[in-house]
Amino acid sequence: MNHLTIAAGDADAAADEVRPDAPRKPSGTLWRRIWRNWAVRIGAAVLGAMLCVAIATPWLGTVDPMLFDTASRDLLPGATGEIVSETGDTVAHRFWMGSDALGRDIYSRVLYGTRISLAVGSACALLALSFGLLAGLGAGYFRWLEMPVMRVMDGIMAVPGVLVAIALVSLWSGSLTTVIIAVAIPEIPRVTRLVRSLMLSLREEPYVEAAISLGTGSLRIIVRHLLPNTVAPLIVQGTYICASAMLTEAALSFLGVGLPAEMPTWGNIMAEGRSQFQQYPHNVLFAGFFLAATVLAVNMLGDGLRDTLDPKMVKQP
Repeated sequence: MNHLTIAAGDADAAADEVRPDAPRKPSGTLWRRIWRNWAVRIGAAVLGAMLCVAIATPWLGTVDPMLFDTASRDLLPGATGEIVSETGDTVAHRFWMGSDALGRDIYSRVLYGTRISLAVGSACALLALSFGLLAGLGAGYFRWLEMPVMRVMDGIMAVPGVLVAIALVSLWSGSLTTVIIAVAIPEIPRVTRLVRSLMLSLREEPYVEAAISLGTGSLRIIVRHLLPNTVAPLIVQGTYICASAMLTEAALSFLGVGLPAEMPTWGNIMAEGRSQFQQYPHNVLFAGFFLAATVLAVNMLGDGLRDTLDPKMVKQP
């Protein structure tokens, strides 16, 4: 009797023939469909503008956000006052967004806050997606891992995310790294549950069963046949995590348990200005506007990508 040996490459090729939705390179039609979505265009434009502001902050910011002069405190937007320069000299300065109770330039603090908020949102999204993807792939494909992994995730989700973040920040110093980790941990179970649900349906597909029957290893099946199908949902989920992380960081800073009060974050700016909101609303409104615009842009981008990439939501001609 002749023995037939099938190489790993032939097994993958045979599985691709069975698979009806084998991943293909993004075509021009897909990108045109994405760009035709008005939510994607608006969200991408606003988010791109915020990213440009964050990159150009050292040149757009008029002074160091830490510098202050009590003689120029509580100035209205557009007023001219004095500020102590880095060399120790007192120079005239125009406060485009006014000054706070310590005489610091709100305009420069808001611009530098853009950097921190975008960094926190992006880092939290990458961290949550990375760990959630690994946990979800393991729990969804290997049945013996499903029970322990999901019970751990259920335990994390049982506690409100803000309380988890407050507890973790309280245990360690309120550094930027600590805040990113504390905000990202509550988001990991959501990514894990998403990836697991995808794996539970994908592992029963004919092309996966064909790859298994042809002797393809589990790692190769996950990387070649299953992982590409999680890219689009994870991109959408990542935008929501980014927006949620920026709001959570602002809430922690507003409550005084986030980043140090002297750091120019939008949450810290609003927290410092809340006591004088009735007399000087600009201390809160400018930072709140930037936060709201950025979060709205990220959410709109996520909604647009979901409407475009989800096959169930694509309008058929």
